[in-house]
Amino acid sequence: MTGARAEPGPGYLAVDSGGSGLRAVVGAVGSGPLARGASGEPVRTGPRGLDAGHFLEQVVPLARDLAAEAGVAGLVTAVVGAAGLATLGDELSAELPGALARELGVRRVALAADAVTAYVGALGPRPGAVIAAGTGLIAVGTDLTGWRRADGWGHLLGDCGSGAWIGRAGLEAALRAHDGRAGGSAPLLTCAEEMFGPAAGLPGRLYPRSDRPAVLASFAPRVAECAESDPVAEGILRAAARHMADSAAAVLPETGATEPLVAVTGGLLKLGDRLVTAVDEELAKRLPGARRVPAEGDPLHGSVRIAEDLTAGSFTLPSDEAMLRVISPAGEGLAGGPSADR
Repeated sequence: MTGARAEPGPGYLAVDSGGSGLRAVVGAVGSGPLARGASGEPVRTGPRGLDAGHFLEQVVPLARDLAAEAGVAGLVTAVVGAAGLATLGDELSAELPGALARELGVRRVALAADAVTAYVGALGPRPGAVIAAGTGLIAVGTDLTGWRRADGWGHLLGDCGSGAWIGRAGLEAALRAHDGRAGGSAPLLTCAEEMFGPAAGLPGRLYPRSDRPAVLASFAPRVAECAESDPVAEGILRAAARHMADSAAAVLPETGATEPLVAVTGGLLKLGDRLVTAVDEELAKRLPGARRVPAEGDPLHGSVRIAEDLTAGSFTLPSDEAMLRVISPAGEGLAGGPSADR
């Protein structure tokens, strides 16, 4: 005889907000994720950074719908992993805890940089380093007492080895070939003109655009294709892999007798085996004592993990003013780890 279905435990909301929109999960301790939804509109950036009002316009109705679908009585915890939080998160930090308490009854809000949720999604609460590589690139490491980050400075100042970096390097090689300078690549020039038109007009088509990182990254797959037969393109992928290994080395913690773990996550790995192999080789050279492991999940999975641990009272990750903060709706900041419930 089948017993009655158990009611879900305390509910939580987990959010992953990025450049292509946001995704949300409502779940419950003991039941896991119960309902999922998404919005295809990225959160706007205003004078105070990420626009809290625009975020709430999307998340509040989505969370209510998902909570009803999941059958949870209330949402105790909310975890928001957001791209740009470390440098553009002042308004979110100031307004989200109170607003989510008023609108959804949330009693605890965790605000995390997307690099942190990428880390937790990939490795969970274990010491190590994670390279989050997509249009941009950042490496994050922790020994479970603090966080370290490397790069993530954007396409003008860094993000070395990212999709935007690879695409820009490929277009530079194309323009070198157009000029007749050393280091140019005729195959990349052909690809660039197929995508963007005559090479001489490329600056006028690229510089005025507000989505330059995405446009640059759109050329990265063509670089990967050319790398099959073009030594210049192959060299760009190899240089990207070295940058990724350098960033991982900068954040990898000393773990004593424990073998440190390294994982790579993000859409850049979709460029194919040539890049993945180069990354593996460069990590082996740069970090011979580390163990490369596959990422267990994505940043949304990381937000879910943090939400479940917070709701269950088993949260152990270290707090950081810019990277990971747990805040009560009354406004007091709560440290990570065991003090999170005090």
